[in-house]
Parts: sequence; C-alpha cells; structure tokens
Amino acid sequence: MKIKHVQVVMRSPDGRARHRGWSGIAQLAHRVAAPLSLALVLATQALAPPTMAGEIRIINADAHYPEGPIWYRGKLYYVEYDRNSVTTWDGKQNRVFSMDLGCGHSAVVPTSRGEFVVTCYDNGTIGRVGADGKVLPPYTHDKLGNAFVGPNDFAPDAHGGIYFTASGHPGPAIDGKVFYIGADRTITQEAVELHNANGIAVSKDGKTLYVVETDDNRVIGFTIAPDASLSERRVIVNLDDLTNHVVHVWPDGVKVDSKGALYIGQSPRAEHVPLAGEIFVVDPQGKLLRTLTLPSLQVPNFAFSPDEKTLYVMGVDQIDKSPFRGKVYAIANQ
Repeated sequence: MKIKHVQVVMRSPDGRARHRGWSGIAQLAHRVAAPLSLALVLATQALAPPTMAGEIRIINADAHYPEGPIWYRGKLYYVEYDRNSVTTWDGKQNRVFSMDLGCGHSAVVPTSRGEFVVTCYDNGTIGRVGADGKVLPPYTHDKLGNAFVGPNDFAPDAHGGIYFTASGHPGPAIDGKVFYIGADRTITQEAVELHNANGIAVSKDGKTLYVVETDDNRVIGFTIAPDASLSERRVIVNLDDLTNHVVHVWPDGVKVDSKGALYIGQSPRAEHVPLAGEIFVVDPQGKLLRTLTLPSLQVPNFAFSPDEKTLYVMGVDQIDKSPFRGKVYAIANQ
C-alpha cells in the first residue's frame, strides 16, 4: 500500500500529531507491505468485519483539533486545542465557554467543587475555569514540586478526585506520569516511567486505572488502593497485537462504559493507512468485541451520553499543520 508521508512538526496534545521526524512513519511504511484491510485483520480473528458507524451526525463541522470531551449537566463539553478553548454543545449550538491563550487545551472535566479543570498541554499546567467560564489561577506542580510535562487527559473517580496523565517529552524518552488531584486539591504523583502517557480511565468498580501508553501502542492497568495510590502495573492490551500488526496503531483516548468495556481511540501519524478512523471496543481482558468506524483520520477521544446510546466522537482530518481541522460527531453506540 502506498502511504503518503506526512512530517508533523507542530505540537498537538495527542502525542502523535506532535511527532517529530520520520521514525514512526518509516516504521509504518515498513510494516505495511500489502494493501491489507480491517476486514482481513478481523477475518484472521474469526470476527465479522465492522461497518461504518450508523446514524453519524456532525455536530461541529469546523472544530480545530477537538479533544477531551465529557457530558455534564445536559451539555457536551470539549476542548479545541488550536483555538485554546473549551466549547459546549447544548443539542443545538456550539458555544465557546472559556478561552485561555497559550494553554493548548487537551481535555476538560468538572470538579466536585463546581469548577472545571483543563489539561494545558502547551504550558504545562492544569488550568482552572469557574462555572461562569472565567479563567482562574492554574495548578503548576504537585505537592513535592514535580512539574507537569505535557498534561493530557483526565479520569475522575468516585471520591471527588481526578487522575490525569502528563505525556512527558516527545521522542524516545520514557518519562510520562500519572498524577492525582485529591478532593482537597492536593496533587500527588502516582506513576512514572510511562511511554507517552495519554488517555486514562477508571473502571466502574473503582478498582482499576487504565492508562494509554501511546508510544508502546498499548493500554496498561494499575490496581487502585483506597488512598488513590497505584500498584500492580500490567498490560491490558497491545493494539498492534490486537490487529495482527497490519499497521502501527497509536492509541489515544480511552473510556469505560457501564458494562466495563473499554473504548480505545487512535491517532494515526500518516494519511491513507489501514484502520484509520477505527475505535476499538475491548473487554477488561483486552479481547476485541467490536469496532466503530468514523470518516475522519484520527479519532482521539470521545464521551458517552448519559444513557450510553450515543457516543460523541472527536475527529481530526488535518494532522500536518494548524489549525488541525476536524469535526465533532454524534454516533449511535450499538
């Protein structure tokens, strides 16, 4: 298969679009020796090939690198990295809720105190936003003075706390981390030595933290202790293994539904590659259950509607330069 090589030199919050140089794309070209399709991949696993997700609706056709969404109090909140904004959709209109130039928004989530926090990938802070959209003083380090390098995604727990990833430096460095914001706003470092820490989610029983290591092409798990500390690090699923190494899959966001299934997004680093636009749904042991297909190159993150019948998907079509044009979709989750 002919692959169009795209050298990406601008920063974006997914850790793939900000990839420097050609090494990842060269590996892609090396590994794709024939025009294999997802149908072939799944045929080898005795599974039926997926179809395009039904009832696809575009709710924002001009989003500038949409990311990190959450449904909250009747609205979809999501960020636009290239606009440095938090945007809301109320079922009819998209409106800018908050802007913070220089932040480089990657995700947004409400807190137990009624405000919002955002991961500021570019300036290395956890931004704070009031309920009225007013920007508040950010968090700049944990209680021991550890900095946040590339804050990326959030995972609230049931105790008023929030885990978040810090991707670390781009390239071969394995210095990604997981931090925890307690209900009392104390921030602690809970995991280190992650290879481009990205998406993050807490299991429904609150016992497992799932973390995406994008540059190792996998999702790992940690056991969560009552004090929010983490242990028993293990691999849940390697996306390259899951797809029989048809192409490097660069996993991105991860969410967990009410039945415990993991939804894993991805952000390819080149155009016209197999499996682009696929969201992988796996069980807690990493077995592939199904996939959802979107008409965008990258599908970095998503959020469930309250009844989980709709999945709001962030899509990115332009990965080589600003404004990283993309779309926000609403699709039937079935």
